[in-house]
Amino acid sequence: MEITFKKVQKKHLPLLKELAKSLHLEIEEESKSPYNKEFVAKVLKGEQDLKDGKGVIIPLEDIWK
Repeated sequence: MEITFKKVQKKHLPLLKELAKSLHLEIEEESKSPYNKEFVAKVLKGEQDLKDGKGVIIPLEDIWK
């Protein structure tokens, strides 16, 4: 059987976790992000590519040409 708690206040979360732990229940947390997972993955990959030196540097004067 699965039970889902919605709109749990942060101050009650430790109590619920402790109760679940004492009853030997499995806890599965899910946080919802307002961002699309695929979009976040692309942004993170782009940042990693820049760190790895795969980016292209364009001089500021050449941007509007």
